[in-house]
Amino acid sequence: QVQLVDSGGGLVQAGGSLRLSCAASGRTFSTHNMGWFRQAPGKVREFVAAVSRSGSSTRYADSVKGRFTISRDGAVNTMYLQMNSLRPEDTAVYYCAARSSVISSYVATESHEYGYWGQGTQVTVSS
Repeated sequence: QVQLVDSGGGLVQAGGSLRLSCAASGRTFSTHNMGWFRQAPGKVREFVAAVSRSGSSTRYADSVKGRFTISRDGAVNTMYLQMNSLRPEDTAVYYCAARSSVISSYVATESHEYGYWGQGTQVTVSS
């Protein structure tokens, strides 16, 4: 069982930066592929970024490539999403997610592949 607590959201002006954190409980952090998804009002949840359990592989949605960076720190069981050059269209509730992964380099990008979710943190970007 994995419990996730995401935090770091807030209100920022366009062009600004935020760093989201996702703290994972338990001793299984190193065996889980981790990801970030977001959901804007009236829209379906969409993939943002993900990192393999080893940290060696990452994937990004085209809309955030070059602006967002995902990382993980096994020493503190925490995943991060550094978001730079934020745009109003990045406004959404951001959710961290985890899935047990046998393959150390595998990165899942579909929400149905993830079995554990955080409660979400609101990111609002004003124009």
